[in-house]
Amino acid sequence: MELKATIREFIVGNFLFGDEARLTGDDLSLLDNGIMDSLGVLELVAFLESRLGLSVPDADLVPRNLDSVDNLVAYVERRRAAAA
Repeated sequence: MELKATIREFIVGNFLFGDEARLTGDDLSLLDNGIMDSLGVLELVAFLESRLGLSVPDADLVPRNLDSVDNLVAYVERRRAAAA
């Protein structure tokens, strides 16, 4: 499955309870729009680490990395490139 689709599926399933219509765009802020809160960030990090095999350091827990589907895809790609 494509990375963006995997991330979208996780967000829709875990934070929007299947209501994909609420995720109106891949650049939509998950925090500002109440889709994800601080506990959701921890759940998201657990997903990134277990499902995508990333190690997410505390310093990376910033909106620039985790606040939208687009930001998450870019972050995962950067982490994977750095690990290669």
